Amino acid sequence: MELTMIYYLIPSLFMFCCGVYGFITRKNMIAILISLELMLNAVDINFVVFNRFLFPGNMEGMFFTLFAIAIAAAETALAIAIIINIFRVASDIDVREINKMKF
Repeated sequence: MELTMIYYLIPSLFMFCCGVYGFITRKNMIAILISLELMLNAVDINFVVFNRFLFPGNMEGMFFTLFAIAIAAAETALAIAIIINIFRVASDIDVREINKMKF
């Protein structure tokens, strides 16, 4: 039995939708960051799947995925540094409490 593209795209769609839901509904910055990473991983899966099924001899999708993973790692490190600084000032990482940082 040969696996078709839909067997990979449905879990990727589910991951992306869970990430969007978490990004919209969560108020904790760490949970928002995790939801954003979930969406980025779903996109990475799509890069690999479309490369595998549309251009099986080429590796562009794999390289895009590796580049996206590197960008996501740098973005995560920067976001965690910002969250730590916000926690030092406001003693909370709730998105609704960020107004305390205003002068």
